[in-house]
Amino acid sequence: MSRASRMTRAQFEERLFGVLRWVVILFLALITIVPFSYMLLLSLKPIDALLLDPGRLWISAREFTFATYESVLKPTSEGGQGFLGMLLNSALVLLTLAAAVPGAYAVSRLKFFGNRQVGALFLAVYLFPATLLAVPLFVMFAKMGLSGSLVGLAVVYIAQTVPVSIYMLKNYFVTIPYSIEEAAAIDGASRLQTVRKIILPLALPTLMATGLYVFMIAWNEFLFALLFLAADPGKWTVSLGLQQLANGIEVSKTVLMAGSVVLTIPVVALFFAAEKMLTEGLTAGADKG
Repeated sequence: MSRASRMTRAQFEERLFGVLRWVVILFLALITIVPFSYMLLLSLKPIDALLLDPGRLWISAREFTFATYESVLKPTSEGGQGFLGMLLNSALVLLTLAAAVPGAYAVSRLKFFGNRQVGALFLAVYLFPATLLAVPLFVMFAKMGLSGSLVGLAVVYIAQTVPVSIYMLKNYFVTIPYSIEEAAAIDGASRLQTVRKIILPLALPTLMATGLYVFMIAWNEFLFALLFLAADPGKWTVSLGLQQLANGIEVSKTVLMAGSVVLTIPVVALFFAAEKMLTEGLTAGADKG
């Protein structure tokens, strides 16, 4: 009887947690999808229809319009908000991976003095808050002639994201069997060829995960973008542009919602595109045969 009761309790717990899991998933989906859907619907609505009936969410066929997106993406010289150029400016963070991959490989594979402690030194940069570094960096970059330039902002973004990128990539590189590189060296491959043709393909999942992480850091970054680029709207990033839309009195809320959708879609698209690489382990069985 006690065994039957234990089995019943186990089945009850399994069913309970199974239901709770779906309740949590449904709750998270609602708080994520509903605000985005509301934002998307408002962005497709003309401002006069919104003003006439602010509480109505659905859109009729004759009200459906892409004029708000045209206004958001059109260059400022043509009367738009110039978000297309801002998207390109914000893509500077992709430079981070180009600098992080060689550094992570060197830390994980090469032997040098202090290589065991260098990982902690990389993370030590995050002991200093961004607000503490903002003014000294601005003064230093102003003396170097880099204030108000995308190059200066790119340097700041790389300095911010490369340490954690190297730390994340290093922890993955050390799990790749060294015998794979030894086999490549026996076949006559140089170290650069080994990294390009063997290590990087095997590390695609973690490269994608790290890339998404640093992309999110720079995509949403506002302080340094404001500090370096506030005087030149042509070099603004999307975070600056969206803040300008939010503060603009003459900008309609439908255009603001369209700008928010444009800011959100690249992140969502990257996550969906990277989903397969993030969930499968490409190193499984790499050292066999």
